[in-house]
Amino acid sequence: MTRFLSTTVLVAGLLATVGGVTPGAAQSTMSLPRLDGPITLDGRSTEPAWQAIDPLPLTMYQPTHEGGVRERTEIRVAYDDEYLYVAGRLYDSNPQGVRANSLYRDRYSGDDTFAIIIDPFNDNENALWFFTTPTGVRFDMAVSNDAEGGFGGAVNSDWDTFWTAEAALTEEGWVAELRIPLSSLGFQAEGDRVTMGLSTYRYIARRNERYVFPNIPPNWGLGFAKPSQAQDVVLKNVDAERPVYGLNDDESAYRQVRERTMDIGGDVRYNVTNNLTLDVTANTDFAQVEADPQRVNLTRFSLFFPEKRRFFQERASTFSFNTGGNDRLFNSRRIGLVEGEQVPIWGGARLVGRVGEWDVGVLNMQTAEDAELGVPAENFGVARVRRRVFNPTSYAGGIVTSRVGMDGSYNVAYGLDGVFRVTGDEYLTVKGAQTVDRENVRADAFRPGDASLGLVRWERRRTRNLHYQGTVTRAGADYQPDLGFITRRDFTEVDGRVAYGWFPSGAGALRKLTPDVEGTAAFRNTDGTVESARLEHAWRAEFDDGRALYARGRVRTEDLREQLSLPEETGVPAGRYTFSAVDLGHGPSEGQLLRTDARVTLGTFYDGWRAQLEVRPTWNVSRHLELGGTYQVNRVRFPPRNEAFTAHVTRARVRVALNKKVSTNAFVQYNSAANLGTADIRFRYNVEEGHDLWIVYNERLNLNRERTRPALPWTDARSVLVKYNYTLQW
Repeated sequence: MTRFLSTTVLVAGLLATVGGVTPGAAQSTMSLPRLDGPITLDGRSTEPAWQAIDPLPLTMYQPTHEGGVRERTEIRVAYDDEYLYVAGRLYDSNPQGVRANSLYRDRYSGDDTFAIIIDPFNDNENALWFFTTPTGVRFDMAVSNDAEGGFGGAVNSDWDTFWTAEAALTEEGWVAELRIPLSSLGFQAEGDRVTMGLSTYRYIARRNERYVFPNIPPNWGLGFAKPSQAQDVVLKNVDAERPVYGLNDDESAYRQVRERTMDIGGDVRYNVTNNLTLDVTANTDFAQVEADPQRVNLTRFSLFFPEKRRFFQERASTFSFNTGGNDRLFNSRRIGLVEGEQVPIWGGARLVGRVGEWDVGVLNMQTAEDAELGVPAENFGVARVRRRVFNPTSYAGGIVTSRVGMDGSYNVAYGLDGVFRVTGDEYLTVKGAQTVDRENVRADAFRPGDASLGLVRWERRRTRNLHYQGTVTRAGADYQPDLGFITRRDFTEVDGRVAYGWFPSGAGALRKLTPDVEGTAAFRNTDGTVESARLEHAWRAEFDDGRALYARGRVRTEDLREQLSLPEETGVPAGRYTFSAVDLGHGPSEGQLLRTDARVTLGTFYDGWRAQLEVRPTWNVSRHLELGGTYQVNRVRFPPRNEAFTAHVTRARVRVALNKKVSTNAFVQYNSAANLGTADIRFRYNVEEGHDLWIVYNERLNLNRERTRPALPWTDARSVLVKYNYTLQW
């Protein structure tokens, strides 16, 4: 208990320091102009109402900060009672060089782009990101954690909402218009004023140039998308409509089972207030969601896959409670999925938004029993609150999750967390969590210990000059959040990273060079021995045209208490192993029509060796056709035991878009380690926003039929789905 009291005193002292922090100089607030006339959304922006609005002042963000805006760019932002409007007149001295590579919704293919990023609650942490291309294709994403963590972490590209965009190529470049319903944003009014954060940019793909408003320095990985760097803007006398959206959103011989089903389901969305949204779903279906990518697992931990289902995307950052890496207290993929197989969802509800100064999220879902998978009917619940404290970029909050089975099983997890800006770019993160279940109910259940987790992190959040982070995490043997995701149990882990981001001042092709050193050590709580340790040193070079090269060397130690099973009936015996490897990688310029990511790894692997090659080519044949794929091969040898395997993973993708409304996505995969082939083909006709026809074909093939007797059938599973999604608004 002394350890926990000491930690409490230390944290309390640090929080007292935070309380005395004075935020940076307040940014002046800008009033957004109201439109004084009608606007026709046609991708031309020629109306007098547009011409009456002054364009925003822009600054070059990359490749050279404040290097001058080389292409004339006029960006205007305005609003009326119902919508936020954004117009861009994007001139180009070489109009034929404008990249307009794709017509596929939510797919970035190295195009020129025009974007606006809105922090609707002005909380300096969360934002909604909207952008379009010269073909008028729409992209929308949700930003959390002040964009710290980048794509796949703080940026959720699977989030979608209702809005429209039009664009047109011209002899002078291109023009774009965005119209975003205020009801799609949500906001908090103070009297007749609404304050939001706003940033906008133009990206010229062929030159890797980005012009931004306001003037944001490239001190962070995604600095141009950070809500904390946005311009504060004021809208007056707006009251978002509160529409109700109704939506319709898988012994001698084998017996083939055919089944035809028809289901009707629906979602209802209602804006309870301008900043609080209620979603209700019944007979929820996610059959049109794309399959997870095939991977080969060469570790002793479970693989983590991100959430793709739209229902769980709305303000997903509100429910976030990350405890290091992919570990988290709430993982929405636990709902309606068991080992990758769908479990029927009867329905549920979610309330998310802001009440006063509090961000609030409440979710409750009910699944059906699935006898084949051996899971009972279950109820899943989450409640999350948090609010800003001390300064505009600090917050504290709490979360409770529950998973209750109709068979009497249950698991409850709860936690408190805070992220505090101490000074400048220095941040302190503190998290604590505890779990209780039917097997772990005792008199001392609420005392910190075996069923608890604690985390303390100090970091400098920037990528220019010196930056670093250090974290200490401890979790007990009985800490088990059944609605979350964890990799280890009963451990104490220390990790840290030190890096230096150097931006050369010369006129050469090198934009940024970053050397870094990173290390991690995980200790068993039972005896203090090292379970895993890793030390890495890397150099990463980024060039003006967007290309990147990196080299990394690493040394790892793994202490196996039991055999590690690997593909093709190979394995590593229990014992302590130290091994090393070198990685070399290349990232292409996004503006190239034909581009390839590539990575090579070579080194020792436990008591053997491993060589890995991965290439990911993409070819934008035209704006109607994109070809892409991934090929990864792992060749592993263990000479002491005369064991070896070679594992191949191939992913091939074809995207066809006849226009912005009609598209087909074919995703075919092969995994030799799993003896599995899959095909996922999805046709979509987007009649208009919220009205979609889906035709989905899925097939799973057994590629090693002779591994059992009798021989397996070629087809393990096949499904054809026709789904119509219709949105009603009233």
